[in-house]
Amino acid sequence: MEAGPRERVIGVGVIGAGWMGHAHARAYARLPHHYPELPVRPRLVAVAETVPAQLADFASRYVPDRRYTDWRDLLADPEVEAVSVTAPNALHSEIGVAVAEAGRHLWIEKPVGLTAGDARAVAEAVAKAGVRSAVGFNYRNVPAVDRARRLIAEGAIGAPTHARVHLLTDYAAHPAGALTWRFLREHGGSGVLGDLASHGVDLVRFLLGDLERLVADTAVFVPERPLAAPGGSHYAIAAAGGPVGAVENEDYVCALLRTRAGVRVTFEAGRAEVGEQNTYGFVVHGTTGLVGWDFRRAGELVVSAGGDYQNEPATTVFAGPGDGEYARFQPGAGIAMSYDDTKVVEAAGFLRSVAEGVPHGATIEDAVRSAEALEAMERSAATAAWIALLSPEADRRVMPPIALPRERRRPGSRNCRWAWLTCPS
Repeated sequence: MEAGPRERVIGVGVIGAGWMGHAHARAYARLPHHYPELPVRPRLVAVAETVPAQLADFASRYVPDRRYTDWRDLLADPEVEAVSVTAPNALHSEIGVAVAEAGRHLWIEKPVGLTAGDARAVAEAVAKAGVRSAVGFNYRNVPAVDRARRLIAEGAIGAPTHARVHLLTDYAAHPAGALTWRFLREHGGSGVLGDLASHGVDLVRFLLGDLERLVADTAVFVPERPLAAPGGSHYAIAAAGGPVGAVENEDYVCALLRTRAGVRVTFEAGRAEVGEQNTYGFVVHGTTGLVGWDFRRAGELVVSAGGDYQNEPATTVFAGPGDGEYARFQPGAGIAMSYDDTKVVEAAGFLRSVAEGVPHGATIEDAVRSAEALEAMERSAATAAWIALLSPEADRRVMPPIALPRERRRPGSRNCRWAWLTCPS
């Protein structure tokens, strides 16, 4: 599809042709369908990948103009103006810094490197170069999650008091699952913390504001795994009797978090949870109600709101037009959206930030805050101590404050049970 007369075409490149690289390429391709008014139109100029089979597969599906086996060659391509970084975690910081230093706008997946220092290095390079950034915290783009944030800010559940956030799955539950890079500190960093807990921290910040302090514990439930075949998947199950190696990073983390506004949060993430498949979600309690969300039923939000305090019903409501970017994809409530749709929203925010020069969606600063919390969890687990997160220096980078409401009883509680939808405050 050709660009309209007022649109600017921007050349994009993808570094890393695995599953997430495909998700980014599909998101770019779908932007004209869902965001026809976007002032820039992406064109896939190049892909870089070191694995020949993955490179060929990606090229056959998305037909970039050029393909490279070295990501540095992609950054030297004069037609590439924006870059998606979807390479393995250990390469994120090095590539992210190089993208910014090359003057290219950066859309990078989490975690941004293996440490908070890695993330800060990318953030500093982005700031110095004056380029725009986006980070793959896509769960905040789910319309039901956006609605939950709005209800909390509007006072639908009163003043938030405490929350539960969990991200549990079983991809590492089998003890014969191969010892791939994900389980090694040098390549996979902090394990489930960077993989899943990073998303959870961002959800807490998105819904309830910045974290002030935390205390945490971690565990490795499968301490040894069979050595992986070269290029093997972490989903592969190895034959019995072969050589094994030690798992070097965490399978599980649990934490108590306290937000800057005083909300208490119980937090849990695990990758070796038998019986759990992408069990991600949250419940936020307030003085007059609650909101709850489950990723596996992503279009639904459980809401209890009113003024009766006791015997207050919890009702399932469906996301629909007016919630986040839902109307871009579906005409009426109750039609499910997909994981890929959230990446389209993310791509649109990224390119809109490039066009307008102001951030739209999660940025590299959000990645820094998530990484700082993850490192605090590791330090706390090692010392059994509460760790403070906010300092005068960090305070300058905090998320814009959410105006959390004072406790108040809604008028006409019996006849105004859904006051946040229909009744005056």
